[in-house]
Amino acid sequence: MKTVDCLGDMCPIPIIKTRKALKGVDSGETIKIVTDHSCVLEAIKNNFKKHKVTHKEVINGVWEIFITKN
Repeated sequence: MKTVDCLGDMCPIPIIKTRKALKGVDSGETIKIVTDHSCVLEAIKNNFKKHKVTHKEVINGVWEIFITKN
């Protein structure tokens, strides 16, 4: 699974990194985005609605977002 490190990044940088990562994977594959900003979580969910997006807060204030490409 490809991991996109967005720790410390503010929008729109995580969106740009995520779009680039999704271009490099095939349909059905999943990428993981790691972020420490809740606004990034919301932006990812809003910008990638056509894909399956799940997330979990792994430690207080750090999220792993999983996007499975359609």
